[in-house]
Amino acid sequence: MKRIQVDRTRCTGIGVCESVAPDVFEVDDDGTLVLSSELVEHDLDTVAEAVRSCPALALTLVDADGNLAEDAAGR
Repeated sequence: MKRIQVDRTRCTGIGVCESVAPDVFEVDDDGTLVLSSELVEHDLDTVAEAVRSCPALALTLVDADGNLAEDAAGR
């Protein structure tokens, strides 16, 4: 299973990820990104799109061993 990592030093709270995958990402009123649900495999394509869409390059998708599976550069 893959999981999402958020680089809080890069996240600007713009909310692009939330607009792409609102069941997974939520930006609080103060601009803090909250993962609003556990990542499940059926969400994977949508979450990968949200990760790639992050303008701040703050999101990555990693596998169970912590290896990079997807980032904003589409790697």
